[in-house]
Amino acid sequence: MKRLYALLLLASVALIPARPFAAPQAAAAMAGRLIEVTATDNAGKYLFEPSTIAAKPGEQIHLRLKSTSVTMAKMPKAAMAHNFALLKAGVDAMQFAMSGMATGFAGEYLPADKANVIAFTPLAGMGETVDVSFKAPAAGTYPYICSFPGHLAAGMKGSLVVK
Repeated sequence: MKRLYALLLLASVALIPARPFAAPQAAAAMAGRLIEVTATDNAGKYLFEPSTIAAKPGEQIHLRLKSTSVTMAKMPKAAMAHNFALLKAGVDAMQFAMSGMATGFAGEYLPADKANVIAFTPLAGMGETVDVSFKAPAAGTYPYICSFPGHLAAGMKGSLVVK
């Protein structure tokens, strides 16, 4: 089993094009109410804690995403990472995630066309923290997901409820 994991890891690393990693935004430059979200795995599910965030229309949000793992903490970023993508209302989250797979690790598993995204973070490897600031949109419910392959299908999603 260990050989299989090693082989899969080597294969995935070999497919990653060389590129500088996206630097998280400086926390000092962030403004707004701080919301801390943990991206983790538990009992075979991937999840965000909290899975629901409440905001007021136009509220400035500073979201801090911490990537942790119960079972995969020692995996390299290319093999296990999390991000936060806040989508516009009505966007098909699964279709969005599938489109993001085309950009691969180099594109942070986010579609090249960001027209359906309100805010997103770069990928965060295990133990890393990334930040993003954004204004809450108009009243409504907006999905957020992790676009790393397989994570949405395993349950890594949540909702921003604006009212």
